[in-house]
Amino acid sequence: MHNRQKEGSQTKVQNQLHYFSLSRSYFNSLKMAWNSSVVMQMGRFLLLVILFLPREMTSSVLTVNGKTENYILDTTPGSQVSLICAVQNHTREEELLWYREEGRVDLKSGNKINSSSVCVSSISENDNGISFTCRLGRDPSVSISVALNVIFPPLLSGNNFQTVEEGSNVKLVCSVKANPQAQMMWYKNSSLLDLEKSHHQIQQTSESFQLSITKVEKSDNGTYSCTAKSSLQTESLDFHLIVKDEKAEIPSNTERVLHQDLQSYVVPSVFIAIIKFTPVTPVSLIT
Repeated sequence: MHNRQKEGSQTKVQNQLHYFSLSRSYFNSLKMAWNSSVVMQMGRFLLLVILFLPREMTSSVLTVNGKTENYILDTTPGSQVSLICAVQNHTREEELLWYREEGRVDLKSGNKINSSSVCVSSISENDNGISFTCRLGRDPSVSISVALNVIFPPLLSGNNFQTVEEGSNVKLVCSVKANPQAQMMWYKNSSLLDLEKSHHQIQQTSESFQLSITKVEKSDNGTYSCTAKSSLQTESLDFHLIVKDEKAEIPSNTERVLHQDLQSYVVPSVFIAIIKFTPVTPVSLIT
């Protein structure tokens, strides 16, 4: 009886030790997993901090004429616009830089700190699409841009008079500038030009409207009008085309034949002159 109790006690102790061993192993596994997870999370956090934390925190925001984002400014030729750049939320003196396209604008010393302005005067059609950018001096990535949208009616130019021979090719090039873009058409003698597929060809780019005429005929003679129609107004430019008669081709052997004919008239006269001026020795008759 005593032996059985002793064996039972030993079995309980062994079971408890085994349970304790399993519990300790499980605890160690949980601890390692927790430590691994924490280390990974801390590592990721530190990596994100390193990647996204700038060398110097920049909370400043730039505005131009009160706007915080890039925008388009409508204007017209001959007008003047002022662009005022200011720093918002700054904690110290901030230097500002202005750029016209990629070129830096010269600023006076008192027109650089915290607020800076540029004046664009005598605006022309060529300024359409030009951008002005204000940048933070210590952090060029902080910037804001303004693009000029110069609105103007169509402007046309070109060679108004052309004279060509019948059978040759000719191009009437009408240079055009317009904003907004204009609708282009060709007229002949005040009527819409009737295009012939093998005779006429039209090419249009952002800056020109071209009419090509292949193998010009007498019937192509006349006044051609390049017409540009926009929402502002309609403009026309006349091109006067004069078609001359085709020059007659001279055969290649004509000159040689003509030269031979001249020789046939010149040689006898020279021969006569030689006979006339050659001294003759008198001959006496002996009887």
